[in-house]
Amino acid sequence: MASKLFGGGKSPFTQTTTNDSDSSPSPPGYDNDTERRNSAVATVTGLKDTTHRGLKARHIQLIGIGGTIGTALYVQIGRGLLNGGPASLFIAFTIWCAFILAVTICMAEMATYLPISSPFIRFAGRYVDESFGFAAGWNFFLFEAIMVPFEITACNLIIHYWSEAVPAGGIIAIIICLYAVINVTAVKWYGETEFWAALGKMLLIIGLIIYTFITMLGGNPLGDRYGFRYWEDPGAFNWLYYDNKLGYFLGFLQCLIQASFTIAGPDYVSMAAGEAENPRVVMPKAYNAVFYRLTAFFVLGSLAVGINVPFDDPTLINAFEKGKPGAAASPYVIGMIRLKIQVLPDIVNALVLTSAFSAGLSYLYCSSRCLLGLALEGKAPKIFTRTTRNGVPVYAVGVVLVISLLAFLQVAENTATVLSWFVAIITASQLINFSCMCYTYIRWFNALRAQGIDRRTLPYRGWFQPYAAYTAMIGCMVMTLVGGYNVFLDGYWDTASFVFAYFSVALFPVLFISWKVIKKTKWRKLDEIDLKGEVEEIEHYTQNFLPTPSKNAFDKWFNIIFGGVNYDKDLKRMREEGRLPEGYLDRFDKKE
Repeated sequence: MASKLFGGGKSPFTQTTTNDSDSSPSPPGYDNDTERRNSAVATVTGLKDTTHRGLKARHIQLIGIGGTIGTALYVQIGRGLLNGGPASLFIAFTIWCAFILAVTICMAEMATYLPISSPFIRFAGRYVDESFGFAAGWNFFLFEAIMVPFEITACNLIIHYWSEAVPAGGIIAIIICLYAVINVTAVKWYGETEFWAALGKMLLIIGLIIYTFITMLGGNPLGDRYGFRYWEDPGAFNWLYYDNKLGYFLGFLQCLIQASFTIAGPDYVSMAAGEAENPRVVMPKAYNAVFYRLTAFFVLGSLAVGINVPFDDPTLINAFEKGKPGAAASPYVIGMIRLKIQVLPDIVNALVLTSAFSAGLSYLYCSSRCLLGLALEGKAPKIFTRTTRNGVPVYAVGVVLVISLLAFLQVAENTATVLSWFVAIITASQLINFSCMCYTYIRWFNALRAQGIDRRTLPYRGWFQPYAAYTAMIGCMVMTLVGGYNVFLDGYWDTASFVFAYFSVALFPVLFISWKVIKKTKWRKLDEIDLKGEVEEIEHYTQNFLPTPSKNAFDKWFNIIFGGVNYDKDLKRMREEGRLPEGYLDRFDKKE
């Protein structure tokens, strides 16, 4: 699939961009300290990005999975099944995956060329308008930051599936403390923690798809070979609000809105670009893997949900209407209960808890790096650029942790109500983010053409451009506007629902206009857009990148399997070619 999404090429600014260059193994200004050698080098507005490139290939891949898969895929997806039926759910998820793939292609081309911290946010300001970058950046920060208390709230619900003995406030406090400890340590420890947590949720969705295939063919305690029975009875489609053709369309539309909330894009892979080892090699592989994640996790996952449970199942209806906790509302768990399967529902619930915890961890990471990117561009207070010795933007992490305290709202309010508030804001913000990504790419594409730069000379390029960008942008903008359509139906007006559904839609232009008036920014002219940025530093780093030898067999094979790179093989080749500094490998042996 990689060859279908991307094409290779050399940079238009230097002759060599790979590790196979003939450059000196010890360039001026570098010593043999790998961490210093692999640190980020981007400098913006006089502020140095001091984060460290400590995320290996396997970390990048699993961070993308960790942020992509949350409780929405296991639990909230059941609401989509209720609203539209199995066919509407499957079709909606398939269609929206195509739009997200188009967004991914846009971001991949820009971020693989210039892999810096918070690339999407900073590109928006550089290629469009500083005001556009300001609005897009703060909108993205709002989206990511609100996702943290959303997942914490979900964790609390899942834990209460077993017992109500532990108070909600205690669970929330423990989770926030764990997030703080993990995120203020070195980025490599965050990457390691997220790797294992994300690996668990990946195995969970794969296991549930396999489980669906086995049980639908009769491999269950009842010996019931049910197949696609529920697509016939009660049916493949369900109506919403009106029992007519309009009602069936609204049911499908609600499933599409559900998909736009559930399916994440390239955000999480992109936000790690500034802290990825050898990003020109690692990042393209991570972006290409998005295609397989979208297909396996969301398309097949939405199909499996409609196979396991009918949309008129009383338990499923009661779970959402009465707000039953945790995976009790999951179509998978309900399907297992219908088949009289023991123990497995508890195991699934435990893994869903891991999934929610991992997703919240990813959102905390991304939102803190988003705030760092805004500060580096002068769009947030300078204090947020400060990092610890381990390269962690500790003040940015602290702000997000403070926002995560919103999860305590559920102590006083109904948990389902709090979740609905978060979902409404999150969905609109996410769609605005995708729209901004696509428009930024369109400007980038036109700037390349205006400045006479052939896209075939870029490190990687996406197919179907700029048509894919236009299609995805229009689709995301339309979904942003129709996200709260139900309040406009006769008899269904609800002020709170309207405010939360369109809060982000109103906030974005306010941010844009305010910054434009205050800073008097100008729309970038295509021939004046700076396409070089930190390219020279990135390519210098790429040419002289020295891999770290694998610590053990697990580290080696996980990087090969999940990241598509073999650091030990690269080191062996570099040693044979005489491109390793003297004594480079010896000091790793001493550490052992």
